[in-house]
Amino acid sequence: MPYFDAASSAPLHPVARQALQASLDEGWADPARLYREGRRARLLLDAAREAAADAVGCRPDELVFTSSGTRALHTGISGALAGRRRIGGHLVVSAVEHSAVLHAAEGRPVSQVPVDRWGAVSPRVFGEALREDTALACLQSANHEVGTEQPVAEVAELCRTAGVPLLVDAAQSLGWGPVAGDWSLLTASAHKWGGPAGVGLLVVRKGVRFASQDPADERESGRAPGFENIPAIVAAAASLRAVRDSAETEARRLRELVDRIRARVPELVPDVEVVGDPVRRLPHLVTFSCLYVDGETVLHELDRAGFSVSSGSSCTSSTLTPSHVLRAMGVLSEGNVRVSLPVGTAAEDVDRFLEVLPGVVAGVRRHLGAPTAEEPSPGSASLVVDALGRRCPIPVIELAKVIGDVPVGGTVTVLADDEAARLDIPAWCEMRDQEYVGESPAPGGTAYVVRRRG
Repeated sequence: MPYFDAASSAPLHPVARQALQASLDEGWADPARLYREGRRARLLLDAAREAAADAVGCRPDELVFTSSGTRALHTGISGALAGRRRIGGHLVVSAVEHSAVLHAAEGRPVSQVPVDRWGAVSPRVFGEALREDTALACLQSANHEVGTEQPVAEVAELCRTAGVPLLVDAAQSLGWGPVAGDWSLLTASAHKWGGPAGVGLLVVRKGVRFASQDPADERESGRAPGFENIPAIVAAAASLRAVRDSAETEARRLRELVDRIRARVPELVPDVEVVGDPVRRLPHLVTFSCLYVDGETVLHELDRAGFSVSSGSSCTSSTLTPSHVLRAMGVLSEGNVRVSLPVGTAAEDVDRFLEVLPGVVAGVRRHLGAPTAEEPSPGSASLVVDALGRRCPIPVIELAKVIGDVPVGGTVTVLADDEAARLDIPAWCEMRDQEYVGESPAPGGTAYVVRRRG
C-alpha cells in the first residue's frame, strides 16, 4: 500500500532501524556516570550530537536533544522570550506557522505576518512587523501543508539588523539540506526525515540570550530535562546523515514525480486548484483542492484504493474549520489533498495514484450531487440559496447548481453558517471566473453574494 504522507511522519529509515537495534545493547546506561557502561553511553550520545550538528551547520555544544519537535519549539520560544524579557514580550510569526508555534504564542503580544497566495511571506512586510519591543521572530523554513519554502535568509538578515533573534522551524526541510541564513535558533523533529518518533532538536546559537523555563536539570545543558533516550537519539542522527547523503539525488527524482502530479491532476480532474509555490517548494510535497467534494470522503476512498494521503480540508477536522494555512493563503479548502512522497517512492505508485484519483473524485461528486457541465437557461435575476446547517462542500455545490439560473449580471446569495464557506465561495468565484461581491451578516449565519459574469 503506497504511503504518501511523509510530511506527517516518514517511514523509519533502514539506517535508523539498524542504529536503534545496535545502540539498544550499548546505550542503555546513564551517560553522566564515569563507569564503563556510562562512558560507552556518553560516547554514543556525543557522536550523535556531533553528527546532528554537522548536518545542521552548528557547533555541537549549541544543539540539544528534546523529546519531540513540538517540545523543541515550545522550549525554544519560551526560553528566548524569557532571555529577552527586558526588551519586551512581543513575538512576530508568519500566519502559516505550525500550530505548535501558534499555540506557544497564545496569550502573548504577537503579530502575524500575512502570506501571499503561494503561502510565502514578504521579507519587507516581515521586517516591518519587527518593533522595539520584539523579543523573538519565528519563521518556518518550509510549510508543512503546501510545501512552500520561506525566504529565511532574507528575513534572518532583517532580524539581525533589527537585533531580533530568529527561530526557524526546520522540521520539514532539514532532511533535504541545511537552512540558509544567519538564524539564531532552530528546531526539527526526527520522525520527519525517517528517524524514530520522540526525538527533537533545539539549536541555540552562542550569544543568543536564553533562559530555560523548566526546573533546573543537569541534562542537555539544562534545556531538555530528563534522561536521554540514547538509542533513539543515535538512530535519529544516523538516519539524518543517511538521508542527507542521498538528498540531492533523491530530491531530483521526487521533484520529477511531484511535477508529474502537479501537471496531470488538473488535466485528469476538472475544477482542481494546485496550491503552494510551484518553484520554491519542498521536492516531495504537492497539495491540491478539488471543488464539490467532501475531503474526508476523498481520503477514505483513496485509503480504500490503497493510498495513504492527508488533508487540510475543514471536512476532515473535528472543528469543521479550514486549515489556518489554507485560510491565510486564501485558497480553496474543499477536497484538499496533500501528497508527500517518502524517500524511495516508486514512479509506478505515482502513476497508479493518477489512474485512481479521477474515479475517486468523480464518485464523490456524484454522491454529493455536484453540478454537471450543462447549464440551465437563465431565469430570475437574483436567487437565494439556503445552505444553513449544511457543511462543506454543499454550500458551494448548491451555488454552482444555480449560477446558470440567473442572467449575466444577476446575483446568487448563499446563506451559510459553515466557516469554510468564507474561504471556499471566493475561491470558487476565482476558479470559475465569477464575481464575488462580498458578505454580510444574516440570521443564523452569513450571506455571501456572487454575481454571474458569463
